Amino acid sequence: MDRLDELAVFLAILEAGSLTAAAKRLSRSGPAVTRALNGLEERLGVRLIERTTRNLSPTDAGRRLAEQARRLLADYDEAVVATGSDQPLRGRLRVTAPVMFGRKHVTPLVIAFMRAFPDIRVELVLADGNLDLIDADLDVAIRIGPLADSAMIARRVGQVTRLLVASPAYLAAHGAPDSPEDLTRHVIVFSTPHPRPPEWRFVVDGRERVVRLTPHLIVSHVESALLAARDGMGLTRPLSYQAADDLASGALVRVMPHTEPPPIPVHVVVPSARLMPGRVRAFVDHATDHLKTLEVLRGVA
Repeated sequence: MDRLDELAVFLAILEAGSLTAAAKRLSRSGPAVTRALNGLEERLGVRLIERTTRNLSPTDAGRRLAEQARRLLADYDEAVVATGSDQPLRGRLRVTAPVMFGRKHVTPLVIAFMRAFPDIRVELVLADGNLDLIDADLDVAIRIGPLADSAMIARRVGQVTRLLVASPAYLAAHGAPDSPEDLTRHVIVFSTPHPRPPEWRFVVDGRERVVRLTPHLIVSHVESALLAARDGMGLTRPLSYQAADDLASGALVRVMPHTEPPPIPVHVVVPSARLMPGRVRAFVDHATDHLKTLEVLRGVA
């Protein structure tokens, strides 16, 4: 087996989380992937991955090799891409992003990208749940929140903050809460795309505090919650980019900023740097440059 290919199989196993998933990703048989890993470990004389019936994890030697292998393969891919850089970029590109962020901020950058590269066809999949990039056949994701899969290749482009907001009319009628405990006496508009307990988390004196709520209105999307809040229906808790226009216009007011949790990171994510097609690399560069300029991804003061 080619030595670069051997390293690529090793990284695919770590990134996919299992030998079976790696075989599926690489379109190879399970035994072939197992032989490649065993051969690499035998040649190096060290165990690279600890395997159990339920999961696998890299050894210290495996982590060191993975770090070096990613750099080596990325350099190789960059050289290959540079060699063919005089060819026009073409083909299909599948991108995913959260629904509201995708509509407001990702769609415009996709349109600009397609104008620059007219031979690339883009499919933009908007979903508030984090889709699995491999299973859903996606090339790039815009993710808001901590990254659960450390094997992903990610570029941080900014951050957002979870805010508590209400309309001036609501605050004039009901007053503003001073502490998370005060929320039990207020009208709550709760938004969640998935069934979950109605609770909000705050930070008070450096410690997290969880407040269980009895919402007067529960909606499945934040835009409906913002509409209700603008109409004076109660307090709601969007991300800062979601409320940015309403805060700027004065339709909504920020409440209890001293209890807000730490900022939430925003990343552009790809499954792997290994043999990243030129169209994917071009989009990642384009999206990163554009998103880093957005005021709404600088958090709030």
